[in-house]
Amino acid sequence: MSSLVVLAFETMTGAKDARDKLYDLQKQELLTLDDAAVVVRKEDGKVKVDQAVSLVGTGALGGAFWGMLIGLLFLAPWLGMAIGAVTGALSGKFADFGIDDDFIKEVGDTIEPGHSALFLLVRDVQTERVIDELESFAPNVIRTNLSPQQEDALREAFGAEGTPA
Repeated sequence: MSSLVVLAFETMTGAKDARDKLYDLQKQELLTLDDAAVVVRKEDGKVKVDQAVSLVGTGALGGAFWGMLIGLLFLAPWLGMAIGAVTGALSGKFADFGIDDDFIKEVGDTIEPGHSALFLLVRDVQTERVIDELESFAPNVIRTNLSPQQEDALREAFGAEGTPA
């Protein structure tokens, strides 16, 4: 089962840097990232969301492949590929896997200007090693779906006291 963890950072680049570090840790098989999103609240208050996986591009590529394959059967591979790419892109745009977009926007609106947040959907985590690697980024745990004991342990590991107000 995947765990949801939302970490806040006091810089606009903290979440992106931590996400990049987690990608490296995933290559070392210290965790499995099912989804990740970076939210940055600019100084002017505007919120920018950067999802880890673009479902539109993935859908277009898959749709183009299947469209071309079906097009070959009807001797019109280019037409099939074009129709498949369009339908794949549309299905990718309207599909919602991983972390809920509304939840990301809701929490993103609570971040202070000039700060950032990292939304993670993780499983198979080597907790101690991952926490050691992320400590240098000084994250604050703002939301999780962990048990209260696990959440307190995570907050303690990152040096936070108690739950955020």
